[in-house]
Amino acid sequence: MTAGRVRCERARRPSRDGPPAHRACSWLIRNPPIAEPDGQTTSLSADLHPLHRARHTPLAVGGLRMSQEFRHEPVMLAEVLALLEGCDDGVLVDATVGGAGHASALLAAHHRLRLVGIDRDPEAVEAARRRLAPFGGRTRVHQARFDQLREVVEADHGPATAVAAVFFDLGVSSHQLDVAARGFSYREPGPLDMRMDPGQPMTAGRLVNSASEAELAALFAANGEDRFARRIARFIVERRPLESTTELAEAVSAAVPVAARRRGHPARRVFQALRIAVNEELELLGDALDEAIDLLAPGGRCVVLAYHSGEDRLVKSRFVHAATGGCTCPPGLPCACGAVSSVRLLTRGARKASPAEVAANPRAESARLRAVERLPDVPRPADGQRGTGAGS
Repeated sequence: MTAGRVRCERARRPSRDGPPAHRACSWLIRNPPIAEPDGQTTSLSADLHPLHRARHTPLAVGGLRMSQEFRHEPVMLAEVLALLEGCDDGVLVDATVGGAGHASALLAAHHRLRLVGIDRDPEAVEAARRRLAPFGGRTRVHQARFDQLREVVEADHGPATAVAAVFFDLGVSSHQLDVAARGFSYREPGPLDMRMDPGQPMTAGRLVNSASEAELAALFAANGEDRFARRIARFIVERRPLESTTELAEAVSAAVPVAARRRGHPARRVFQALRIAVNEELELLGDALDEAIDLLAPGGRCVVLAYHSGEDRLVKSRFVHAATGGCTCPPGLPCACGAVSSVRLLTRGARKASPAEVAANPRAESARLRAVERLPDVPRPADGQRGTGAGS
């Protein structure tokens, strides 16, 4: 492995029933994204900070202003409330609590639910605590990754806790996009950061400036930039070191011919690819989904909103695996492999936001909603057939 290899070696917890866990996780994103609407429109909220480059003139750094409102407009809220309507008693885990828009609505609708909120972003944690303060002792919010949800729940409520519902609202929040100093936006000048958790070592700047041209090209191609991935990577390498979102966006724009810019800003997918890689979003999601299902009480539900096709395909794969028990028998034949279903699918395919919601909130356009319900624990399916659900 070269010094600039963009790859992490990390022991992974084997999935108890799922496909073999990988011990090496690559930054590559395997599927092209669902098109995300533009709309990153607010101004810089704090002074830019240096990215530890010798040629960069130091600037005053005050950090992000914690007093700035963490804006969060919950997507497909009515659909989420409907899917969790019967989960009215017990522990609700919001694994990506953000600004607590979904969480506060669920607590208001279900007065006996107790919330465990999780988020990697310390700004989101503080915002969620403020918004959830009226619910008093019913809520606890922690800074953690969503693949740590089991240890967080057990620390709060004990190892024998059966969870009523787990909710995931994946991807980047509106607040993170809109605060230019976080480095997620290609529309405003900011540092090349893109970290959900500012305490983690990897930044978009480190990734962009250390990866080889071939590695960057592979990353961009895997995220849907098949035609110009190599050209974009070459232009980036030629202009390194890059320190700001503006410099990166200009490098990408220079690489993509004007005639080929038919699907919005040419930097959109590049920024998305870097964000997902920096935060290991796909690498962490599989384990988190498996743990969420395992924590559910019989009748408990797991609901997931995804905004990127890589996320949605992974959610679909884990849900279908749990619904079939991983049965490997030919379709239509009795199960002879001993597979046991642990959930039933609640959605036929992925649900999408209504046209009215998309018109009011364009970022809802790429949302894909899936859900499952935990089945009672049984040694084998009663009819000897593979587990079935509502479809996939």
